Amino acid sequence: MLMAADVGNTQTVVGLFDGEELRGRWRLATEAHRTADELAVVFTGMLNLRGFGLGEVEALISSSVVPGLTRSYKNLAEEILGVPFYTVTSRMKTGIDNRYDDPESVGADRIVNAVATGHYYGFPAIIVDIGTATTVEAVNAEGRYLGGAILTGLNVALDALVSHTAKLPSVDLEDAPPRAIATNTPDSIRSGFIYGYAGAIDALIRRFRAELGEVGPTSDLRVVATGGPAPTIVRHCREIEDLDLDLTLKGLCVLYEMNV
Repeated sequence: MLMAADVGNTQTVVGLFDGEELRGRWRLATEAHRTADELAVVFTGMLNLRGFGLGEVEALISSSVVPGLTRSYKNLAEEILGVPFYTVTSRMKTGIDNRYDDPESVGADRIVNAVATGHYYGFPAIIVDIGTATTVEAVNAEGRYLGGAILTGLNVALDALVSHTAKLPSVDLEDAPPRAIATNTPDSIRSGFIYGYAGAIDALIRRFRAELGEVGPTSDLRVVATGGPAPTIVRHCREIEDLDLDLTLKGLCVLYEMNV
């Protein structure tokens, strides 16, 4: 089986694939200084809980925005498991024509999401990934990755607000406010973050549509969202059509098949 690891700044999502079938998915905190030995111990426990074993892994592919962990995953694959290791780079075969000014500066997860979207949903597409940072990306009908926008992640912004104010409390954003015009402080924060964030994403998508020339009922453009906090926001968005929490993992699986 293939182990796919999407290593983000805050969390890492690991998937186990049998062909294109996702057999298991795990989410853990990203710790930038973890060694290959530590990863082996953690993954052994996680897989065993679902009836799998680390010895069943035949290859490992990672997409990482934490450079120090790339070496640990490589060592886990090659030195501990004795299996091939792949990592997403600008030199990997992707099937995507990267038109960013500096292609090597595009986050690996952004390209992986584009690959998955093309494979499962088709182009043209707008891809929204809500995480530590939130990215909105555009790929045109010819499969050209055009770039996009980056804004502060939902939880990062909330942490910054709470840490810089004396009276505003931290709140659970998964508890949606009943109305935009909230009548207490916790719900006022939820209103601002949830409805405001959803509105900001919708506004970006509308601008992207206009710049792509994909406006109106005849457009084939798909709008796909992913990311751990995405369900909290997407249900309040009016421009997002599909929510796929496994988009990045599925993109890693597609890239593995393209590069094996």
